[in-house]
Amino acid sequence: MIVNASLNSSYIWWHCQVLKLTDNMRLRVGCQETDLKEIKEFGEWILKLGDGLLGEENDGEIDIEIPDDLLIHDKVNPISSLISFIYPEMNKFLWDITYFQQSAILAPTNEVVDSINKELLESLPGEEKVYFTSDSLCQSEEESELIMALFPPDVLNNLRLSGLPNHKLVLKLGAPVMLLRIIDQANGLCNGTRLQVTKLGKVVIEAKKNYHRD
Repeated sequence: MIVNASLNSSYIWWHCQVLKLTDNMRLRVGCQETDLKEIKEFGEWILKLGDGLLGEENDGEIDIEIPDDLLIHDKVNPISSLISFIYPEMNKFLWDITYFQQSAILAPTNEVVDSINKELLESLPGEEKVYFTSDSLCQSEEESELIMALFPPDVLNNLRLSGLPNHKLVLKLGAPVMLLRIIDQANGLCNGTRLQVTKLGKVVIEAKKNYHRD
């Protein structure tokens, strides 16, 4: 019944024209005309990768050859090389309001994100400020020795949850951060708003919004 009620089963389906998106407009934003050919080739490669059209026929597993210009050749410290490539002369343009807006590093897991953030933070000038979250369970009527034993502080401190900061938060002046809660939606301070740290207090972090959310 669901299939028969779908658009493909309708008597007007043969009069419909299927349109497909072929241009990655996000890749074209802010790019020079001289770079469009390279961007087009990259976009086509990404589409073929997502559609499983790269390589020979396979049963779900295949080795894909990545173009040489997409590889990191530094085997000693690849993360540092990646940061230097994406954010060249970072200390020089640290307070430029568009510097961190123009580039980004995508990572597959939170663990990789943490390693990149740590390396990037160490390259920033100035002293680090460390903040810790509360690592104890909230009081409840169902509190028992078993629950306390299952969730000791060490377990709580090692939790890595999407949408929540880690137990240990290390920051420096100028570091980019992201809001995880709605504070002032009318002024753009909501989930995903990117800020830049301007002051690190004992229990308060001051930051300014240098750019808008994508």
